[in-house]
Amino acid sequence: MAPNKTAKHINGLLEISRAITSDIYLEDILGLIVTVTASVMHSKICSLMLLNKENELEVKATQSISPAYKRKPNLKMGEGIAGLAALENTPIQVSDVRKDPRYLNRELAKKEKLCSLLSVPISLKGKVKGVINCYTSQPHRFSKEEISLLQTVANQAAVAIENTELMVETKVIYEELETRKIVERAKDILMRKIGACGSEAFRMIQKQSMDNRKPMREVAEAIILAESFHKV
Repeated sequence: MAPNKTAKHINGLLEISRAITSDIYLEDILGLIVTVTASVMHSKICSLMLLNKENELEVKATQSISPAYKRKPNLKMGEGIAGLAALENTPIQVSDVRKDPRYLNRELAKKEKLCSLLSVPISLKGKVKGVINCYTSQPHRFSKEEISLLQTVANQAAVAIENTELMVETKVIYEELETRKIVERAKDILMRKIGACGSEAFRMIQKQSMDNRKPMREVAEAIILAESFHKV
């Protein structure tokens, strides 16, 4: 590999690494990943697909301005080239997607003048989270270095996704703990005011929550607020 090409690859990876360790949102990180990767790989289109709640691959980021490509239908595991790469958890390259029967959007490929494709799974600890795709407009045989580069990018994307999932999980746990604390405070107030035991006070809050179709935390906060006004 030429020295200047190697330097470009390294600089691209460094840019992605800096983004992953920054405070920017996942959506912005994924956007940067596809933009930098498209530039480094000289891709006509670079896209990043992630598994959604229905376990389908959905386009989450692309540097392409093509509305038709952005509206590509989701893929099930094993469907199309990207679906196969995800299912088998291994890179797959195709010399010409317009002629390959496994590729499901051949008409779109013709319209967008897409030719060769490299699909690399985004996985972490053996669990596939999505796929990153690189298309060229001319026939191209992806080299071992290019496949390795895209695998490195996919690994970085996997880290960014996991970091976001951990942050969301941590926030959910924190919110749950805070809710428990607030409900406990409300229980103590009811126990003190009406002489109810803990389980009775809890059932009262629970019943209010169900009757008014409001979260238990909201009911508990109202009890605490009412108590604070009473003290004033």
